[in-house]
This record gives sequence, C-alpha cells and structure tokens, in this order.
Amino acid sequence: MTAPRFARRPKVYSVAELTAGVRDALGDRFADVRVAGEISNARRYPSGHWYFTLKDERAQLACVCFRRDAAYLKAQPADGLAVVARGRIDVYERKGNYQLIVESMEPQGVGDLQREFERLKRKLDAEGLFDEARKRPLPGMPRRIGLVTSSSGAVIADMLRILERRFPGLAIRLYPVRVQGQGAAEEIAAGIRYFSAHPWADVVIAGRGGGSIEDLWAFNEEVVARAIAASGPPLVSAVGHQTDFTIADFVADQRAATPSAAAEIVVPDVRSVLQRVGHCESQSARAMRLRLTHLSSRLERNSMERAGRQVARRINETGQALDDAYERLRRPLQDRLRLAGERLARIDNQLVSLDLRVRLARQSRDLGRLASRLDPAMHQILLTRTARLAAQSARLDALSPLAILERGYAIVRTREGVAVRDAAQVAAGDALGVRLHRGRLAVTVQNAEPGPPTRSSGEESV
Repeated sequence: MTAPRFARRPKVYSVAELTAGVRDALGDRFADVRVAGEISNARRYPSGHWYFTLKDERAQLACVCFRRDAAYLKAQPADGLAVVARGRIDVYERKGNYQLIVESMEPQGVGDLQREFERLKRKLDAEGLFDEARKRPLPGMPRRIGLVTSSSGAVIADMLRILERRFPGLAIRLYPVRVQGQGAAEEIAAGIRYFSAHPWADVVIAGRGGGSIEDLWAFNEEVVARAIAASGPPLVSAVGHQTDFTIADFVADQRAATPSAAAEIVVPDVRSVLQRVGHCESQSARAMRLRLTHLSSRLERNSMERAGRQVARRINETGQALDDAYERLRRPLQDRLRLAGERLARIDNQLVSLDLRVRLARQSRDLGRLASRLDPAMHQILLTRTARLAAQSARLDALSPLAILERGYAIVRTREGVAVRDAAQVAAGDALGVRLHRGRLAVTVQNAEPGPPTRSSGEESV
C-alpha cells in the first residue's frame, strides 16, 4: 500500500531573515561596482557622512558615503554633478532599502582617464616593469640627492626642510619641471633622464603634491614610466597623498605615500646615525679593553709560571714530610688499639658469665636434654591424657550456649536482663535485647501471642 503524500509546507521567513538574505545576495553580486549618474538631494550630516541620490532619466539609487571615505573623495557631492561612483550594494535593514555604499567618486569625465590608466597598467605589467625582482634597494647613507619636481609650491620647501633636518650638509640638486598640464610628462621624463646621463645623484625623488586624477595624470604617462624604468640611480616615486596611486609608483624602486615621506625615506636621521656610531665606538673600546686584559693575563701567567713551579715543588715536599710523620705515629697507635681491644674482650667474657639470662638459657638447655631421657611409658601417659582433655573440650564446646548461637539461635532478654522463654512474659511495646552469635540487637515488641511450649528434635532449648 502506497503511503500518502503530504505537500511540503513552504518556508516562512521573518522580515529580518528575508532582508538579510536579500542583503547577502546583493552584496555578493555587487561587491565592487561603478555607477554613473547625476547627484541630487546631496546633504552632509554632522557625523561627516554624505547622503545623496544618483539618478538618470529612468531610475534613481540611494547612496551613502561614510566619513572615513568622504575625506578622500576627488569631488564633493553636489546637486547636478555628473559623477562615476564606486562602491558596493548593501541593504539598510531598518528601512528595508538597498543603497550604494560609496567608497570613491570622480567626475564622470574621469572614466576615460581611468580606462586609459588600467590599459597602460596592464601593458607595462605584462612587460615586467612592475616586477619586484628588478627593484633596487636605496643607498643606506646617500650624500647627493636629485629632485625632479616643481620649483615652486610647498612640496619642494617641505622636502628641503626635512632633508636638512634629518641630515645637514647634503648636496641637493633640483631639476625643475611642470608637474601637470600640457607637456608636463615630457619634462618629468627629461629630468629623470638627466640624472641618468649625469651620474651625480645617489638617489632621485620624482613627485608632486596631491590632486585630482587629472592633476596627477602626468605621472601616469608611458614616457614617464619608461624613463623611471631606465633610471641610473635608484628612484623614489612620491606622488599625491596616501590613497593616490600612479603608474610611476608601480615602476619606481620604491613608493612614498607623500613627498615629505620620500624625504624621510631616502636619508637616515643623523641623530640615529650618531647613536649607532657611538654604540660601535663603545663596543670597539670594550673589545679592546677585553683584549688588553687577556694579553695582560697571559703575560702575568708566563712571568709567574716559574714561581708557580717552585711553589708546587715546595708543597709536594711538605706533603711527603707529612706522610712520613703520619707513618711514624700510626704504628704506636695501632699497637695501643690492639691491646685495648684484647682487654675489652676479656671484660666482655666476664660479664657474659655473670649474666642471669645466659644462666637461664643454659639451664633450659639442660632441662631439655633431661626430658628427652624420660621413660617412654611416661610419654605415652602424657599422650593419652592429652587426648582425653581434647575430647572433654569438644563436649564442652557442643554444650556451650555460644555454639547454639552460632547455628542461628538467639538469646532474648528483657530490659532487666531476664531471659524470655514464654511470650506471656512480654507485652506489645516492651523493649528487648537480642544476643546473636555476633553482636546484639535492640528491638521493640509489636505483638505477643502466648502458646504451648515447642521443642525441635535434636536442638537444645535456651
């Protein structure tokens, strides 16, 4: 017989469960998206977060940019601004709305530059210009620094100030260039090639301050990237801020987050160098003192070696003299000890003869010998009487009340110690004592039923 089929009950979601499922599905599908649109309803809250809407002619999308990302936006949100926003789709569960979490944003025209950036990055990476194996370490203590940057502005002033503070007396040579605009890339490449053609600098810094992607674009040009790859001295790329990356950063021997950071990287702090030098001097002086002490000890040992041998000989001679004196004293002492031992033995024998225990032991031994010589008949009499005594003991044991108790019987007594032989002697509630073969019991009578005397065949009455 076929079992009846029951329809499966559909799963019932709570609002929170369904919303979380939608959030996970959207988050996995749209974890990193770029969305082009026009900003509307832009507003910034006191928390530092931006809220706005991206829209086109057919739809709109709620967006939020949190304070930690808003500080690095290339363009501040403003109504009517066409942008490309990059981020991830998430769901605000409290209201059930999906929204774009914006992590970066650029004016919409920047999209073409970004595509060109990615194209050139893939090309140069395929050629091996980004390989770590070709990057060179920076010199530990350079004396001549080459700078390729603008001669005006805060960047050059900051780098010069930091270099002078960290290591005064450095030789610094600036190759001034334009860092943005038409022809800037060719000037930057020419500055890098200059320091390659004139082997003067120990290390070169090429960079500029922060800005938009258009402002930094000169350092994304292929001509600059190839000049860096062919640079004679090691080169540090120092372009923009911490979050800015350019093609020059990937090709350079080392990237610095900012131009000021590049100045910190290329030269050591003279104070730390002096501390290391002082430490090395201390170690050298300590090692020299230890060496001199060791040599002095060796010289002292060599000069005193002869005196040491003489002292050892005197000690050996004195030891032999002591051995002779010991031998002269040992023999008389041994004779005196032997005589004293003999005297002690004689006294011990005298004490033994006077000891009562010894005398008793001797008499006991004599009695034993006498008993062994008794008449055999007397011995037989002793055996017979011993057997009779054993038989009488067995009969007494059989008649003993204790033997009867051992077979499971008991002796019952009243509180006054009177043996109970008849049920009429007690009444309900009386306290009785029961003697067993092993131990005693205290019991209370619950019911007393008098009756005729009973006797079991072969068992004793108590």
